[in-house]
Amino acid sequence: MKAYCELFNLTKTYPSPNGPAVIVKDFNLRLAEGEFVTLIGHSGCGKSTVLSMVAGLNSITDGGIILAGRELAGPGPDRGMVFQSPSLLPWMTAYENVMIGINQVFFTASKQERHQIAEYYLSVVGLADAMEKRPLELSQGMRQWVGIARAFALKPKMLLLDEPFGMLDSLTRYELQGVLLELWRKNRITALMVTHDVDEALYLSDRVVCMTDGPEAEVGDIIHVNFPRPRNRKEVMEHPDYYPLRERLIEFLEVHAHRRRPKHAAA
Repeated sequence: MKAYCELFNLTKTYPSPNGPAVIVKDFNLRLAEGEFVTLIGHSGCGKSTVLSMVAGLNSITDGGIILAGRELAGPGPDRGMVFQSPSLLPWMTAYENVMIGINQVFFTASKQERHQIAEYYLSVVGLADAMEKRPLELSQGMRQWVGIARAFALKPKMLLLDEPFGMLDSLTRYELQGVLLELWRKNRITALMVTHDVDEALYLSDRVVCMTDGPEAEVGDIIHVNFPRPRNRKEVMEHPDYYPLRERLIEFLEVHAHRRRPKHAAA
């Protein structure tokens, strides 16, 4: 597989009273261009730590990350981030929250062109009639729609999602997963997502990367998900491979999370 994004020997260590605490150690992963990969593992295993290092929001202790042929150092507009909480500026409208990034990234474009970008992505996520509303006037799900629109509007090389649906009720979560998949299908941005939801991982991903428990968390298993795209939730759940893959994921989380995988096995 030709790597569009490569995480090599990625390690994160924090100081502690008992010496260095190694949260993630020698984490190796390669993503193809346009691939959707999910990280899954127990709470506290280091999933979000890996994602924040890719985003440039957390310093790398050792190893490195290459994206589109360039080694990353710090945050940048080439990575769009969607957090569990969308972190919108409360005094700005949905439109203005999306325009902040657009104005910084597409500063050479005309005002009308920048307006069209924001309007398009807010419309795609279903907020055409709510662009002038402020976050407090929006539901939790609608705020997350703004966060997703904001990330895609920057047209990044890579999309990073940190449990983006974790705070939502089931119906809203399913609806947003569909919106995300449709946007991803149209833009085909390389995506790396953190989740604790087995069904969500299988529905969205091309591959699911299972992380061992920390300390010194690493890649424990990689599961290839070959359901046809575009995906329909009902068809995915009726696919003959769905429940065997689901059982394999759950078994890993319940039994094998503490077992360490040989270094050469990561792909």
